[in-house]
Amino acid sequence: MSVPDLVSRARAGDARAVARLISFVEDESPVLREVMAELSPYAGRAQVVGITGSPGVGKSTSTNALVTELRKAGKRVGVLAVDPSSPFSGGALLGDRVRMQEHALDPDVYIRSMASRGHLGGLAWTTPQALRVLDAAGFDVILVETVGVGQSEVEIAALADTTLVLLAPGMGDGIQAAKAGILEIGDLYVVNKADRDGADQVRRDLRSMLALAQRREGAWKPSIVATVAAKGEGLDEVAAEIERHFAWLTETGELALRRTRRARDEIEAIAVTALRARWGDVHGRSELDDLAAAVVAGESDPYAAADTLLDQL
Repeated sequence: MSVPDLVSRARAGDARAVARLISFVEDESPVLREVMAELSPYAGRAQVVGITGSPGVGKSTSTNALVTELRKAGKRVGVLAVDPSSPFSGGALLGDRVRMQEHALDPDVYIRSMASRGHLGGLAWTTPQALRVLDAAGFDVILVETVGVGQSEVEIAALADTTLVLLAPGMGDGIQAAKAGILEIGDLYVVNKADRDGADQVRRDLRSMLALAQRREGAWKPSIVATVAAKGEGLDEVAAEIERHFAWLTETGELALRRTRRARDEIEAIAVTALRARWGDVHGRSELDDLAAAVVAGESDPYAAADTLLDQL
């Protein structure tokens, strides 16, 4: 089937066509450029919501419950669940899809597990292109669930329109949250498993830490919502806060700024990857090894070596 036919079928709601297009993205198919060119006129309409947090806070359960809430509002929902890669097959472990079985037969919900394939930042390398596929396919909201943040995996903030940060009792205090960098990336903080002891303390810690954050005048002030995702409690308030934040983004012009930054980062990543591939094809690894050896020997410095590399391109 031709790429235009696949795009047409994906836009008509054909889940198999959507899956095929995302597979092109993940496999870095030779037709990927054609796919992106066909999709671009239809992209830019979906609301992208990132869901992140430490492993064990209930990201998959919360995502599942949020899909239910969004479907009540009549919205078509796409889910990109970035899983750790299997050390054996290199594929996604599919842990998230196991927890979302209740939506498997809903034609207006599409769930795709993507392997991180060793890429740091909590996302897969191909997540931005996969997002464009779901966006162009007409989904109203796209939920992107990350592998789970440590102390550096905060890429989701650059990819999403709205970033949800999940916390739970027993997963560390406010200082740990600050160290993880999540106090800078969240638009909405969700304290999940709020029926457990210590949930109120987590909320107080969060409120205190957020109060110390320096924000420019007129900036969005993140709210804190308590949920029990396993019972579906509090998700209506989460959905309402997401809508409120999206309205704020639109009214202030911040949405256009965020999406422009997102496109800029994507262009830069593609260009850098292409430059590396082109340099490798033309010059091979030995020349880079020679430059590295010269730096180690003190005959050159990294900046001069990099200039030499760029001059050759």
